[in-house]
Amino acid sequence: MSEFLDLEAQDGVRMPWNVIPGTKQEALNCVIPVSTIYTPLKPIPDIPVLPYAPLRCRMCRSILNPFSIVDYVAKIWVCPFCFQRNQFPQHYSSVSEHNLPAELFPQYTTVEYLSSMETGPVVPPVFIFVVDTCMIEEEIGYLKSALAQAVELLPDNSLVGFITFGTYVQVHELGFGLLPKSYVFKGTKEVTKEQILEQMCFFAGKQKPTTGVIAGTRDGLSSESIARFLLPASECEFVLNSVIEEMQKDPWPVPADLRASRCTGVALSVAANLLGVCVPGSGARIMAFVGGPSTEGPGSIVSKSLSEPIRSHKDLDKDSAPLYDKAVKFYDQIAKQLAHQGHVLDLFACAVDQVGVAEMKVAIEKTGGIVVLAESFGHSVFKDSLIRIFQSANDNLGLSFNGILEINCSKDVKVQGIIGPCTSMEKKSPLSSDTVIGQGNTSAWKMCGLDRKTSLCFVYDIAKKDGPDSISQSTSNQFYFQFLTYYQHNEGQMRLRSTTISRRWVSGADNVEELVAGFDQEAAAAVMARLVSFKMETEVDFDPVRWLDRALIRICSKFGEYQKETPSSFSLSPRLSIFPQFIFNLRRSQFVQVFNNSPDETAYFRMMLDRENVVNAIVMIQPSLISYSFQSGPEPVLLDVTAIASDKILLLDSYFTVVIFHGVTIAQWRNAGYQDQEGHEAFAQLLKAPHEEASSIIKERFPVPRLVVCDQYGSQARFLLAKLNPSVTYNSDNPSPGGDVIFTDDVSFQVFMDHLQRLAVQ
Repeated sequence: MSEFLDLEAQDGVRMPWNVIPGTKQEALNCVIPVSTIYTPLKPIPDIPVLPYAPLRCRMCRSILNPFSIVDYVAKIWVCPFCFQRNQFPQHYSSVSEHNLPAELFPQYTTVEYLSSMETGPVVPPVFIFVVDTCMIEEEIGYLKSALAQAVELLPDNSLVGFITFGTYVQVHELGFGLLPKSYVFKGTKEVTKEQILEQMCFFAGKQKPTTGVIAGTRDGLSSESIARFLLPASECEFVLNSVIEEMQKDPWPVPADLRASRCTGVALSVAANLLGVCVPGSGARIMAFVGGPSTEGPGSIVSKSLSEPIRSHKDLDKDSAPLYDKAVKFYDQIAKQLAHQGHVLDLFACAVDQVGVAEMKVAIEKTGGIVVLAESFGHSVFKDSLIRIFQSANDNLGLSFNGILEINCSKDVKVQGIIGPCTSMEKKSPLSSDTVIGQGNTSAWKMCGLDRKTSLCFVYDIAKKDGPDSISQSTSNQFYFQFLTYYQHNEGQMRLRSTTISRRWVSGADNVEELVAGFDQEAAAAVMARLVSFKMETEVDFDPVRWLDRALIRICSKFGEYQKETPSSFSLSPRLSIFPQFIFNLRRSQFVQVFNNSPDETAYFRMMLDRENVVNAIVMIQPSLISYSFQSGPEPVLLDVTAIASDKILLLDSYFTVVIFHGVTIAQWRNAGYQDQEGHEAFAQLLKAPHEEASSIIKERFPVPRLVVCDQYGSQARFLLAKLNPSVTYNSDNPSPGGDVIFTDDVSFQVFMDHLQRLAVQ
C-alpha cells in the first residue's frame, strides 16, 4: 500500500486502478470503474508557488507540465493531451535543458500559480450567521456562549452579518450602533431579492436603477448601504456581542400539542438573497444553527401537530412523507442560487429530533458546505467543531472559497461525473461521457466552498474500442489527467493549482497480473462506498447488498486464482486480499443499512463519506480497533467479537464515534480505585493510554467525533458491539471465557467468505 500513499502525498490522488484497463470492454469487465479520488487542496510540503501566469496550450487550454515534450532548440512544447505544438512566449526564451521553469521539473507534477494580474485584488471573506431561537433557554445559553467564542476568532478583515429566526425572520442591522435595530420578514412565504432591496431601504433617498438584476456596488448599491448589514468583524464586535447577548427564546407562545413554528427555509432564502444583493461572486458562507424541525413556510419538513411524527426511512420508501419532495425542490433552488453567487451553506444541526438535514443535503453538498450533527449545542461535538473552523493553528481547515475545477484527459478517456461536494457548470465538452454519474455532463465544476480535506471522486469511461487498428494508432501507452483548481485562498488572494498525472494502460487477455499489481484496494472500497450511496439515493428499488455481492463475486472470479468448482483452491493476491473484508463491513455499515438511523443521520453520514479522502473513508467503512493490556503494548486487533477480553481495554475508531471499552475485570478494578493506590502505577498508565490516543484522534478530525467511554455489559457497549464481526453469536457452541457474544442472526465474515469462494469458482 505504501507506494499508493507516496503518490497521494505528492499529488493528492488515489486511483483503484493504477494500471488502467485499456479498452471499453476490459474496463467494464473490471467491475470497479476507472476513477480517481482527488483532494484539490491537499497540503503538499515544498509545493512551488509560482508568481506568474501559467502557460496554456492554444488548442485544449491545458497547462504546461512535466509530461510535455519540449524542443529546446526550436523553443516549442508539445501538449500531451492534444499533441498540439506550441511556441514558447518571449519571457521563456532562456529555457534550456539546464535552465527549466519549475513547472517542467519532473518532481513538480503539482504546482500553484499566484499571479496578481489574473487574480485581481484580495477580497475579505464574508460570514453570515443564521440562528434559530425556537429552543429551550438552556440550549440558547449554550449557543450564545459558542457564538461569542466564534465571533472572537473571526479574521479581523472578514465581513459579518447576523440573522435570527423563529416564527419570523429578523435581519439585524449591525451598522446602527445606537440601539438594536432589525428588519422583520414573515416566515410563511418566500422573500425575493426585489423585496429585500425595497424593504431593507437599499435605495433610501436615491433613484433605483430601472433595469437588470441589481447586485453589489457595481450596480449602484452604495457601500454604506451594504455596510449596514455586513460589517468588518473588528468594527462591529461590540454591537454583535450585544445582539448575541440579548438573544432570547422566540416570544410566540407554543401550545402543548404543537411544535414551535420555525421558518428555517425562509431564513436561509433571506440570507442567500441578502448575500446575492450585497456581495455576489465573492467568497461567503451562510452558517445556519438549527435546533429543531422546520414547520413553517417553504422547506418545512413536518406539520406543527405533534401527533404527526417526523418522516422516517420507511415513510420515504412508501412515499408517505408529503412534504419531503417539496422541501427538496425548494432547497435545490437555493443550491442553484448559491452556486451561481459562489456562496456556501454550512449547517450545524443540534437537536434530539431531526431538523431536516436530508432535505437540505442538496444545498449543502452542491455548495461544498460543512455539516455538523450533534444532540445539543452544549455537546463537545458541536462546540469544538465550531471553534476548529476558525482556529488559525497549523491544523486548521484552511477554508477556501469560490473554487472552479476543470479537468483535461487523454482523448480515449471520458468523464462520467463527480460524486462529491461540487456542482456541475454544464460546460459540455468532448470529454463528457454520455452516461452521467453524480455531477456530470461537463468538464468544469463549481466548488463554492472547499478545504484541505475536501476530496472528489471522478468516475471515467474508457472510450477506446477493441480492434486491430485501435492498437496501431496509439503509440504511447500512457493516459494523462490534469486537474486545474482555481480558488480563493484562505488568505484572500486567488490561486490556481495544477496537478498532472499519468498512468499506464494495458490491453489484451494476458494482462491480469499487471492490473492486479496496480490495484489499490483501499481506494477501490472508497469508490464502491460512494457509488453504492449514490445509487441508493437515485435509483428506485435498488438493492445495495445484492449489487455489492455481485460486484465482489465478479471481481473474485476474474482476479482470483482457483481450479474450477473447487472452493478450497481459491486464493487472492495480497493486492486484493483485504477487499472482501472491506465489502463485508461496507454491507453492514450505516451507509447501506439504514435501519435504526433517521434519514437525517443517513444523509449526514453519506455527506461526510462523499467529502473525505480514502484513509478517512476506510475508517468509516471498516473501523480500526486497538487493544491495550498488561501483557503487551497497544496493538491493532481484528474487528471481531473475539477481541473482547475481561482484562483488556479496547479503543474503537469508527470516524464518527471513538469508543473506549473496558473489559469487566478492568472496570471492577477501576471502580475499586486501584489506579490511585501505590504500587499500581502500571494500571493507572493502562487506563490513561487509550484516553491519550483517543484525544490525539479527536484533535485531528473534523467534525469532532463523539467520545464514548463504556464498560463490558454496560448499555453504551452497543457502540462497539454493533461494529464487530459476529464470529461468536448466541447460538455458537463454545464461546470463549471472559469474552462476549453478539445477539444477532447476521452472518459472520467466515461464513461470508465461504459463500464467496463457492460462488467465485463456479
